[in-house]
Amino acid sequence: MSYRPSLTMQEPLPQFQAWLRDAHDRRLAEPTAMSLATVDPQGQPAVRMVLLKHADEAGFVFYTNLESDKGRQLAASPFAELCFYWNPPGRQVRVHGGVEPVTAEEADAYFASRAYKSRIGAWASQQSRPLESQTKLAAAVARVAIKHPHHVPRPPHWSGFRVVPQWIEFWEERPFRLHDRFRWERTADGAWVAQRLFP
Repeated sequence: MSYRPSLTMQEPLPQFQAWLRDAHDRRLAEPTAMSLATVDPQGQPAVRMVLLKHADEAGFVFYTNLESDKGRQLAASPFAELCFYWNPPGRQVRVHGGVEPVTAEEADAYFASRAYKSRIGAWASQQSRPLESQTKLAAAVARVAIKHPHHVPRPPHWSGFRVVPQWIEFWEERPFRLHDRFRWERTADGAWVAQRLFP
């Protein structure tokens, strides 16, 4: 499959997967890193980096502490935008849409796949809240490890979100700022319509 965006494609996911595979093949440091934009209760923007864990026709999935800033913001306003950027080769993908929680079964399965210390950290970290010192965090990690020396269940405050795209935009760098830019938008009946945009 060509890595170049094509208006002849029926839907955008194969193009995204091709670009993501290419980023992996280039051994970029974090191919699945994406910025996540949300809004706070005052309507002010908030953005941070998270990691994509799964992408299919249903949407783009990431996991987090539900009591974090992003977790609370998405619960209050379930809309978000994602942005991937890979350089080299100079490619960007934006994903814009509504957000829904993953199922408990999905969250359990992914949590069980994480490294032991990462599962401990999910319990120990009160994400986004003030931390007196790293010593306090280390002590919290130790307490959780003593309580769960082998099996670490998923915390009730830890799960995932799925961004369900309303549109997905691809941008590829070209000389002299004459970049290649395409956007696929989902219609009311669920079909995708693509168009080229000025860079």
